[in-house]
Amino acid sequence: MACGRVKYVLAASLVNELVEAADNLVLGKTIARYGRYDLLCLDELGYMKLDEHGANLLFQVLTEREERASVAIASNESFAGWTKTFTEPRFCAAIVDRLTFNATINDTGTHSYRLAQAQTQHTSHG
Repeated sequence: MACGRVKYVLAASLVNELVEAADNLVLGKTIARYGRYDLLCLDELGYMKLDEHGANLLFQVLTEREERASVAIASNESFAGWTKTFTEPRFCAAIVDRLTFNATINDTGTHSYRLAQAQTQHTSHG
């Protein structure tokens, strides 16, 4: 199966772009553009704290893609820890619900491979 258009974006960058688009009155166009990718790769979700406005904008992108296009999320934070990112409990539950419905979840653990690699290199050079 060939994959068509793919967009990789850091979660913080996407939210910042959406806030800017809302300020410039082009939010609908920006959300539609993110809805057209066959696969949206959203990285580092769970590292930032989103206010209600930012969470709402991200939710709109996920809703635009729901059941039509794939989303890949990379996060070192478990779903339980997402309450630090999505401080409004209803948004947190709705976003997790959107992302996990008909989803394949690959839990690779919460340990960073980069940290493990750095520790291995440090001990081999010491």
